[in-house]
Amino acid sequence: MIVADIESFIRSLGKRLLHRPPFRIGRCGSQSRILKPRLVDGAENIEVGDRTLIREHSWLCTISEYAGESFQPRLVIGNDVYVGRYACIVASQLLVIESGSVLSEHVYISDNSHGLSPARGLIMKQKLVTKGDVRIGRNCFIGYRACILPGVQLGEHCVVGANSVVTKSFPSFSMVAGIPARLIRKYSCEKDAWIAAEERLAEYADQR
Repeated sequence: MIVADIESFIRSLGKRLLHRPPFRIGRCGSQSRILKPRLVDGAENIEVGDRTLIREHSWLCTISEYAGESFQPRLVIGNDVYVGRYACIVASQLLVIESGSVLSEHVYISDNSHGLSPARGLIMKQKLVTKGDVRIGRNCFIGYRACILPGVQLGEHCVVGANSVVTKSFPSFSMVAGIPARLIRKYSCEKDAWIAAEERLAEYADQR
């Protein structure tokens, strides 16, 4: 029994050491893991809540300086969040993923983009452009290869379809899809169902 207990302890310790977060990360809550291989830049500006899992090959990045311009970035990931493999999450201002949200594989979220002016030289040397902070509400689902662009605010319980590009904000209980993403369904609490957007709008009109 003693030998078995020692072997179990060694295996458990090995897993903790293998998946422990970067030592400089601003906060990593209880039972949260950032699995290797991983890339974490600007770890001191990243906060991760409790019981959150960030899968392999993800890139978490906060940008404090770029093209001679300084930033005060914060990347905040809540409790019980799941982030799939190969996610790319980049913040130069404020990017928040609230508790309970799920990100599928290859999801891209950023609160900034490169300058693209032909008159200002090399793209990688142009100043960053942003349309504002990004916030993913509680219990949202972001589908495979979806992109969430700067300035987007999603309310709670939103669903973003696979391969969608979200360029504008949507309220809670919205299901969106497409390039650019548009509203396709709204959740009805009365019917406990996702209803086509046109039908939901008609319901609102009838209630007035």
